[in-house]
Formats: sequence, structure tokens, C-alpha cells
Amino acid sequence: MTADTRQQVVPIGAASKATGVNIETIRYYERIGLMPPPPRRSGKYRQYDHEMIKRLAFIRRCRRLGFSLVEIREFLRFVDGGDLSCAEVKDRTVAHIQEVRDKIRDLRTVERVLSDMAAQCDDGAVPGCPIIDALYTVDVEPPG
Repeated sequence: MTADTRQQVVPIGAASKATGVNIETIRYYERIGLMPPPPRRSGKYRQYDHEMIKRLAFIRRCRRLGFSLVEIREFLRFVDGGDLSCAEVKDRTVAHIQEVRDKIRDLRTVERVLSDMAAQCDDGAVPGCPIIDALYTVDVEPPG
């Protein structure tokens, strides 16, 4: 805010820099309705105020935590004073925690399999490679 209480606005590039959200991603969020269309100076350049920058930062933080755009849209219903309750936000967050735990379990499995494959390699100069052999193995039934 400036000293005369007018709200400071910034162009899209500054909003991008302030939030770490790519300019094209900001435009995408506007197209899909996560961000309201910003006012434009002289009908051309988008102008973002403090609340819009906070909203962009909120969306970015949610994305970094792995929430889907659908989930973020629901959270924004709460932010915007819609019909989503705090208890529903908590329920969605608890469900997301389980999804994160499932992904962590899957990633640990991937790590173990990759480590096992790497351990098979003797760093030899022979044409065969146990890592490639393991990756090239077919684990599916042939069609037919």
C-alpha cells in the first residue's frame, strides 16, 4: 500500500517474480478460473494487486504440496467465502496426506528396485549390462 492508501498494483512480470509462478501459468490460471481476470491498464496490461498476488502464492504453495487444481479450486471456494467448510478442507487434507504416504511408499519401492539393479552391475566393459537387461525384461503377457 502506498502512503495515500491507494492499493499498489504491479504488471504480470512483477507478479510472476513475486510469487515464483511462471507468466504463462498465471494466464492459464486466469483462463481456467482459479484467478479472476485482472484489471488492465489502458485496456492492455494486466495489473495485479496485493490480494491477487496472495492468491497466486496460495495456488503455488498448494501445487508444491501436491494438491490438484480441482482440490485448489475447492480450497479457493473456502477462501472466497463459499459453501466449503473448514471441516471439509481438513477432510481433503487428511485424504491428501494418505496419497502422499502412498507415493512415499511407492518411491521407496522404486529406490529399492533401482538400488538392486545398480548392485547387479560390476562396472565391466562387456557389452551386456544387467541394468539394461532388467529394464528390458517384459513383465506382461504377450497379446493374443
